[in-house]
Amino acid sequence: MDLTFHCPHCRQELVVDAAGAGSSISCPTCEAEITIPEPDVTNIHTANPISTSAAAREERHFSVPVRDAPSEVLVARKVREDEGEGDGKSLRMKVIRHSDCIEVGVDNYEKEVTKFLNKVGEPNIISITPLSYTHLDLGTQKMLTDYAIQIIYRR
Repeated sequence: MDLTFHCPHCRQELVVDAAGAGSSISCPTCEAEITIPEPDVTNIHTANPISTSAAAREERHFSVPVRDAPSEVLVARKVREDEGEGDGKSLRMKVIRHSDCIEVGVDNYEKEVTKFLNKVGEPNIISITPLSYTHLDLGTQKMLTDYAIQIIYRR
C-alpha cells in the first residue's frame, strides 16, 4: 500500500510505500528533512501505477482553431508519375466506406457518395461497384460486416 502526504515546507505531494512510515527522508523538491507520517484512513491508497502517475493528474485543455476560410497550403503537393498531369486520361479509384460516414449517430453515407459523384461528374465515371467486407472492431474485439462503394473515374 502507498501513503500519500504533503511536504510541510513546500506542499509537494509525495507518495511512498507504507513500510517507510516513521522514517526520515529528504523532500525531492525542497530537500528539507521530513518524517513520513504514520498510515491512517486518509492517506492510505492501493497502488495503481496508471492513476497515480503524474501524467494522469495533469489537466489538459485543448483548443481547436476555428477558421472562416480554408487554411493556407504550407507544403505544395507534388504530382506523382502515376497521377498524370491532369490530361483527363488518368484513372483514379475512390472507396467510400459506410462506417467512415457515420458522425455522432447520423448516417451521412448517401450524402457523402452523392457529393463525391457530383464533384467528379457523370461523364468521368467509369464504374461504380458495391462492396461488402468484414473487419475487426478494436473496441469490442468482434468481427463486423459493413459495406462500401468503389468508384473508378477519370481524373
